[in-house]
Amino acid sequence: MDQAVDKQAVAAASAPLTESEKNAIIGGVLLSMLLAALDQTIVAPAMPTIGRSLGHAEYLPWIVTGYLLTATAVAPLYGKISDVYGRRPTVYAAILIFLAGSLVSALAPNMFVLILGRAIQGAGGGGLFALTQTVVGDLVPPRERARYAAWFSGTWAVASVAGPLLGGTFAEHLHWSLIFWINIPLGFVAMAIINTPLKKLPIAAKNHSIDGLGALLLIVATALLLLALNWGGSAYPWMSPEVVGVLAGSALFWGAFALRLMRAAEPLISLEVLGNPIVLAGTLSMFLLQASSVGLAVYLPVYLQSILGLTASESGIAMLGLLLGTVGGAASSGRLIPRFTHYKRIAMVGVLFAILCMGLLAFVAGQASLLVVEVLTICIGLGTGTTFPVTTVSVQNAVDRMHLGVATGVLTFLRSLGSALGVAMLGAVALGFGLPLAGEGVAVAGHVASAQPFVMIFLVAAGTLGLGLITLTLMPEKELRGHVDDPAPILANS
Repeated sequence: MDQAVDKQAVAAASAPLTESEKNAIIGGVLLSMLLAALDQTIVAPAMPTIGRSLGHAEYLPWIVTGYLLTATAVAPLYGKISDVYGRRPTVYAAILIFLAGSLVSALAPNMFVLILGRAIQGAGGGGLFALTQTVVGDLVPPRERARYAAWFSGTWAVASVAGPLLGGTFAEHLHWSLIFWINIPLGFVAMAIINTPLKKLPIAAKNHSIDGLGALLLIVATALLLLALNWGGSAYPWMSPEVVGVLAGSALFWGAFALRLMRAAEPLISLEVLGNPIVLAGTLSMFLLQASSVGLAVYLPVYLQSILGLTASESGIAMLGLLLGTVGGAASSGRLIPRFTHYKRIAMVGVLFAILCMGLLAFVAGQASLLVVEVLTICIGLGTGTTFPVTTVSVQNAVDRMHLGVATGVLTFLRSLGSALGVAMLGAVALGFGLPLAGEGVAVAGHVASAQPFVMIFLVAAGTLGLGLITLTLMPEKELRGHVDDPAPILANS
């Protein structure tokens, strides 16, 4: 095994990647990421059809929850595995697991097998999210890495637009299983594209091992937390024995995981990485900013339908403003970062602008026209979009190559966890004011007497952005390395 690793490292050193090979790798991993992103958006329009076809419609939410649980829980694990065994085999494993889940889902004879298939898909898809950014971190120096943020945001934009369209079309005019069959040829195309050039990437951390017990504790703790967030306020009241019991179980496993990190000879997530002030503040700010952004994206369509009287399809089109604004903000931020010494200020100004626009949206929520709402949501997207390149580049720039996968995995993990928390948090606000959850919003379109629930939702989202701004302010800055192989001390400081 060691000889094979050495041969790979020698080969990588003697045959550096060409620009065309780098572009092929980036294109391949972005295609892989698109597959995972599509499967978070393509299923929702087809769920009624799937329920009629397979029965047990009361378990339909688990088609989404099953994917989310495993995708979030495994993200840090993939980062560590790729650091130890190399990017190519880990990317291949993630794609193959994702395709296996797609096959199980497409052939599912009943709802329970479909949920199992979705959980398998998530176990692969969660790795693809983390590994895509990690591979780009291998290829591009930190100073230039932010420019690729527009590619990531564009991939999410395509998934957000194309997913619902494809899901609805397949379910209505063809067959719902095509939602999953389409992944298989695309997955093999991605593998073919990245096969040869990925062989040239050296393994960053040789002679290291994976903490299996730590990985198991992390997965169980995360799954229980997400389960409680999913159940709370919908399936069960927040203070019900079921939700409180699951939260207590999650806390117990989180405590066991923390002890394992302190006592393991080689923990799953290095304490040096977790103790890095840039990593700590950067990942926490991403957690908070994502909670606000995703929570807003879930409840904005309910507002558009309930208060402004738009149909479901019209509200989907109106959501493009927020989406395109986010892509534009990320692209602009990515281009500006190499030109600024204090690049963190780009995100700080962007978040402050988003907070002001979110507050204004709350102020005018009861009497705003569609044009005003559209302009404000575009501005909110522009502001929040600036944060994604800054936090990603800051975290990756703060650690050396040996810990790049772990740091990126932790960032991806907290980003996904923030998404789940944001939906649950704003869902609690909605329920507190008598507003149905987002999934039930269409049923009450035009029947909400007051905009007050949405005023509070927008204010809570603005407050969460404010906490994210505070953590960004506290995050130290480190000069960006100009070359991909430049050394970076683990405990980087400003």
